[in-house]
Amino acid sequence: MDARSIIAKLRRKDIPSAEELHWFAQGLADGGVSDAQAGAFAMAVCMGGLGAQGRADLTIAMRDSGDVLNWDVEGPVIDKHSTGGVGDSVSLVLAPALAELGAYVPMISGRGLGHTGGTLDKLESIPGVTTQISQDRLVQVLNETGAAIVGATGQIAPADKRLYAIRDVTATVESLDLITASILSKKLAASPDALVLDVKVGSGAFMKTLDDAHNLAQALTETANAAGCRTSAVITDMNQPLASALGNALEVDEVMKVLTQAPDAPLAVISAELGGVLLADAGMFASSEEGRDKIAKVIRDGRAAERFGRMMAAVGAPIHFVDDWSRYLPEASVILEVPALAAGYVTTIDGEALGLAVVELGGGRQVESDVIDPAVGLSDLVRLGDRVEKGVPLAVVHAAREDAARRAADAVQKAITLGTGKPVVPSLVHERITP
Repeated sequence: MDARSIIAKLRRKDIPSAEELHWFAQGLADGGVSDAQAGAFAMAVCMGGLGAQGRADLTIAMRDSGDVLNWDVEGPVIDKHSTGGVGDSVSLVLAPALAELGAYVPMISGRGLGHTGGTLDKLESIPGVTTQISQDRLVQVLNETGAAIVGATGQIAPADKRLYAIRDVTATVESLDLITASILSKKLAASPDALVLDVKVGSGAFMKTLDDAHNLAQALTETANAAGCRTSAVITDMNQPLASALGNALEVDEVMKVLTQAPDAPLAVISAELGGVLLADAGMFASSEEGRDKIAKVIRDGRAAERFGRMMAAVGAPIHFVDDWSRYLPEASVILEVPALAAGYVTTIDGEALGLAVVELGGGRQVESDVIDPAVGLSDLVRLGDRVEKGVPLAVVHAAREDAARRAADAVQKAITLGTGKPVVPSLVHERITP
């Protein structure tokens, strides 16, 4: 086999065999395929597609380009993945709740991408926490606490790491086949017994329309199930931030409030919905509704918070973090309220614009080498349907400098639209897709 013949096959709109895709993925991982050939492959897939079987074959090939983890634990291994949004810290609520109910949850997570925040960046705003640990330590943490949220090692799906960078510079990021293979190759390398996919839709998501979100959810679930992992998807709303805070330490603060003070917040509702589907698929409960109620209960009674504290302590956090988290989280030096310029109802919120404002403040990366400021961001955001009077804060900016705070305040005022009539607020959950 050689790269040129596989690329030529794709150009003719013929689908390479599983063996050919396996060979190509290995070439991506070990350097046997050049950057030019990887770019041509990505463009050919983007233009012609792979079909359901080819998409599954590429996903499995990329998964098998590196380590595939195995677990020796006394319960089902389950996982969750989100396609990305703003104010989305579900993993930090859901993982400890699942672990408290007897599941084992090894979450291989990522950093901020574009306007969306990264789970690892959020956790690392907690003093002492490290998310890059060895595979042996990951197994140890999982056995000790039931859940671990960590970064991928260089041995997890190395073909995806190489192809992802190529896609970013060849305008092939939006290929449904390549998106699916990229997401699932890393998730399936963790060998979960069941997986739930949180596919976001709306102004703060990568997928702006329900049709696009449905197509992605369908491709992901079909492919993961074809690869042998019981997988469902839930399409959830991102027409406004899921939490009322954006930014790494500020979102951890919101998570702690949900786990200790606000069990009915949207963040908790979505966590329970996703967890219920996952627990039912794993065979731990008879229905997703029963699983959802169990998740809600362990959040409400504080057991999920206690489990979160144990998880964090295992990766370096202060032992008493859960008892007094505000003492440990970093705080910005400039705090600025953003006043409404008129009275009215909050009719639209441009979540992507808010996310980019946080990036501009230093809460995300504009280039890979950027160092994140964990303290900056937005808090106390209004929600769709709220009635506000002129001068009442739409949000609070947390910044390192006065000029940055003023720019962020201007961005917030432009991102939030006020109208005379109360809008219809979208449901938090749009659709559930099960095998």
